[in-house]
Amino acid sequence: MQIGIDVGATKIESVVLEEDGNEKHRSRTACPKDYLTIINTIRDIHNKLEKEFQTELPIGVCHPGIHSPQTGLVKNAPNCTWLEKKPFQSDLRKALGKEVFCENDGNCFALSEAIDGSGKHYKIVYGIILGSGAGGGLVIDKQIVSGPNGVAGEWGHNQIPYFAAKKENFSSNNAREAEVESFVSGLGMAKRFNKIYGKNLKTSEIFELNRRHDLDAERFIDEFKLNLAMSLSAIINILDPDAFIFGGGVSNEIDFLSEIESMVKKFVIGKEYDGVFLKPKYGDASGVRGAARLGRRTTY
Repeated sequence: MQIGIDVGATKIESVVLEEDGNEKHRSRTACPKDYLTIINTIRDIHNKLEKEFQTELPIGVCHPGIHSPQTGLVKNAPNCTWLEKKPFQSDLRKALGKEVFCENDGNCFALSEAIDGSGKHYKIVYGIILGSGAGGGLVIDKQIVSGPNGVAGEWGHNQIPYFAAKKENFSSNNAREAEVESFVSGLGMAKRFNKIYGKNLKTSEIFELNRRHDLDAERFIDEFKLNLAMSLSAIINILDPDAFIFGGGVSNEIDFLSEIESMVKKFVIGKEYDGVFLKPKYGDASGVRGAARLGRRTTY
């Protein structure tokens, strides 16, 4: 058995997972907005679970951002600023007095789905996270591939394709606004839709309007489909994954994955793609389940 911990912007979720993937425990608590309190909360969860199961349990933790291989500090965690530039893994190891395996939440999502989720029968699995931001994780042969800088899989920070930019009448001197994330993430979509149409809607409300055949929403979602398809085709042209697994709040709104899959083929070299587009078996729970798998992976 192993403990998995998922640290998010609003919650800390914990699970105890057996080797066969059976869950022996699951709980959730609010995430403190203070770094030291987060460390202490994870320590208390760990101690409580070891006492409950009367055995020493390995522990893995997933969180936004990555640990810089160069500095050992967390970076790229905009939704959890209290983790930024902190030696999170090192401090957890000191607090718990044992090995703690930390990893990006997108990587853990992909790992979970590749091991015993929707992608378990595939060699190259790419986890696509469409939530408030756009992230991802790459798993090959059931091993996370993070790269020497820890940024492998971060497709959302690529620049949008040229033709998509032209279609969007894009004009900005801010390079971040030209990233894929600004065009396919929940926050990015709501910001752009409301600016274009003078409204104040959440992304879920935009998708609902699309389902009701609102003309503005339909036009906007059609552009979203194009931007997403073009962006995914870039991943295919480089990595050619067997399977894409789609997670996150925006992905939950998508009921047209087969349409995206067909559109992608227009932009892939050779106009062919035999991979599959799948929803996750474990949904939002894949992150914490992936964290519970970390200590079992030989790459760590």
